[in-house]
Amino acid sequence: MQVIHAADLDYRAINEALRKTDGDCTIKGCCGQRFIAAGMSGKNLTIEGLPGNALGAYLNSATITVKANAQDAVGDTMNDGKILIHGNIGDAAGYAMRGGKIYVQGDSGYRAGIHMKAYREKIPVMIIGGCAGSFLGEYQAGGIIIVLGFHKNGRRIVGNFPCTGMHGGKMFLRDICEDIRFPKQVTARRTSSEDLKEIQKYLCEYCADFGYSADELLSAPFTVITPDSKNPYKQMYVAN
Repeated sequence: MQVIHAADLDYRAINEALRKTDGDCTIKGCCGQRFIAAGMSGKNLTIEGLPGNALGAYLNSATITVKANAQDAVGDTMNDGKILIHGNIGDAAGYAMRGGKIYVQGDSGYRAGIHMKAYREKIPVMIIGGCAGSFLGEYQAGGIIIVLGFHKNGRRIVGNFPCTGMHGGKMFLRDICEDIRFPKQVTARRTSSEDLKEIQKYLCEYCADFGYSADELLSAPFTVITPDSKNPYKQMYVAN
């Protein structure tokens, strides 16, 4: 295991040191440095400390594990790989994400999964263990967003305006969602057994990563949200 001591390094120096490593690597003393592991491939990276914005932006085949919280724009436009956050994340996680996985043990801020998309075999997946902020899945075009709602403490599982402009992909909320207003362009319904089969492998992987029981997780009701058409906002952009 190779170790990078980041306390006195900026993000350029950290990423340069990362590129020179082979195999597993740990960054210690991280404190707000942005763009860590941007565009990286073939690395297994553990971060001890608080990484700054755009952690794992344009990530390819790397795996990143953060032993604390992370700031905004985690996995911005990531292509592949996996990011595990043992804490909370800030706003705009997975912006324009087009592949790979982001698994968060805690809560997310606003606009997680905005512009998430999928292409052929690439299906990005984001799982948020706690609650999500407003505008979750805004303009979602593909992929899967799952919110589990652990430790809600009286809060709603998701904030205001979820699925605004959604025209692709699916969102799963581990809740009956009676107190959530969805836009008219989407359909929210109780999940079927077939729906749950679609996400079961991701949930089992998530539980293995964070030490939860998959059976207990799946015993609660889920709501699945899908767009009514591939482009419900088409009339706004295409002349008749």
